[in-house]
Amino acid sequence: MGRPATVGRMTEAEYLAYDLAHECKCELVNGEVLAMSGVTPAHAAVQVNLMVALANRLRGSECRVWGSDMRVRLDETGLYGYPDLTIVCGPPQFASTHPETLLNPRVIVEVLSESTEEYDRGAKTAHYRRRASVEVVLLVDSRNQLAELQRRNIDGTWTLSEHTAGAIRVLDLEVPFDEIYDGLPAT
Repeated sequence: MGRPATVGRMTEAEYLAYDLAHECKCELVNGEVLAMSGVTPAHAAVQVNLMVALANRLRGSECRVWGSDMRVRLDETGLYGYPDLTIVCGPPQFASTHPETLLNPRVIVEVLSESTEEYDRGAKTAHYRRRASVEVVLLVDSRNQLAELQRRNIDGTWTLSEHTAGAIRVLDLEVPFDEIYDGLPAT
């Protein structure tokens, strides 16, 4: 397990210019720019399977799924990140950056891989949980059939539930493990 490679320290304006000029996905965390690594075939398969499953279930609702190219900003901590999937319900709100940056995520999904699992589970999830609009953080393992669902309670505390079979409930939707791990060997 590891952490993404550090590119260097930058101001917000320098980061936005750097992110626009470079093809790699880079995130800004506490003034430090981190280069996100490429994904494994299993990571990509889980991400696409989840996107299809969630998008199909949300069809006709006020909610929309955004892919990993949608940058998210969390004003509470200053994080600019690229979650694997983001769900917004209602009108999306964007910062006036180029490209646009989403401000009101409701659900954040990270697909865990060996190279970034520590960062995704720890510091990155801590940032997500500080954003008032975020109600659910879903961490899905790409190597084992395991998902961790973190849900904000009415009182602002968080509840963690671990899932290894059956289905995961995101918002009012159930997504079966068979769909999440479709095409991948059982673990």
